[in-house]
Amino acid sequence: MDSLSRIHDNEKSNEVSSNKNLVLRNNSPKFATQLIIMKIQTNKVVTLNYTLKNSEGEVLDTSEGRDPLVYLHGVGGLIPGLEAELEGKEKGNSFNTVVAPEDAYGVRREELLHVVPKSGFQGDEEMQLGMQVQLETEQGPAIATISEIEGDNVTLDLNHPLAGTELHFEISVMDLRDATDDEISHGHVHGPGGHQH
Repeated sequence: MDSLSRIHDNEKSNEVSSNKNLVLRNNSPKFATQLIIMKIQTNKVVTLNYTLKNSEGEVLDTSEGRDPLVYLHGVGGLIPGLEAELEGKEKGNSFNTVVAPEDAYGVRREELLHVVPKSGFQGDEEMQLGMQVQLETEQGPAIATISEIEGDNVTLDLNHPLAGTELHFEISVMDLRDATDDEISHGHVHGPGGHQH
C-alpha cells in the first residue's frame, strides 16, 4: 500500500471514529429528554365529567349535556372521599368509585331535625314535603328541608340531602393544568368553568 492510500485510509478511520464519538455524545444522559406526566395533586386545576348515582342506580347528578366540572384540587372544593380518589390521576383517566357517607356528606344526625310552628314562616307559598327553606342560625345561614308536616307543626331537616347516602361516581378526567398564583391565593378557579370576578 502506498503512502497516499494509507493517508486516505487513516482519514476514513478518523472520520468513523469522530462520527462514533458524536453519536456517543448525543446519547449521553445530559442530552436525554424525560417525559413528565402531570398528575392530580394540590393546586392543580382539574376538568372532569362525572355521573353520580345512589346505591339503587338512580342518577342524582351528572355533567352529561352540560359543561364539565372545573375545580382547584386540594382546597376542599370536593367531598373528601372523591378528592382522595382523584389524587394522582392523570388526564385521560376514567374510573368508577364508591364513596361512603363518612367521606361524603356525613351520616344522618337526628339532632339536626327541628320541629317548628307554621306560624314562624313568612310568605304565602304553600308548604310541601321536600321543599327547601333558608334559616338563620348561630353559625349563619343554613338550608333545611321540610321532612314532615303535621297539624300546625313543621319538621325541618338540617342534614345535607345526601347525608347517609353511599355515592357511586363515574369519573373521566378531561384536562389538567397548574393553577395560577391568583387562583391559589383566592382558593378557586378563574375563567371558563370557574369563578368570574
